[in-house]
Amino acid sequence: MIAISEAASNKIKEMLAEEGTPGLFLRIGVREGGCSGFSYGLGFDDEKHENDQELEIHGLRVVIDSESMKFLRGAEIDYKETAMGGGFTIHNPNAIATCGCGQSFRTATEAGKPEEC
Repeated sequence: MIAISEAASNKIKEMLAEEGTPGLFLRIGVREGGCSGFSYGLGFDDEKHENDQELEIHGLRVVIDSESMKFLRGAEIDYKETAMGGGFTIHNPNAIATCGCGQSFRTATEAGKPEEC
């Protein structure tokens, strides 16, 4: 469904540990907006909904709502450290266009609702 690199998994586990709240999981989602029409969302959550799909990747509990899953199938999440700091990257094979920062995209069948950047 989706892949999370070992580097990203380790960083997420580190961040979860810093939160110090038991029962948190990684929620990945897509919403309309961003320069290209859809934007990614990564965050911690402790509430699972009826339309959520739960995965376990590298020992991480990952939850994705079914609407977002159609945009994320085959996506790869990575974490890279650079001289300017670190950050998560998402390679999404469903995206036909992305913005310069890589935080928004559109697909061949859906354009979302682009915003001015």
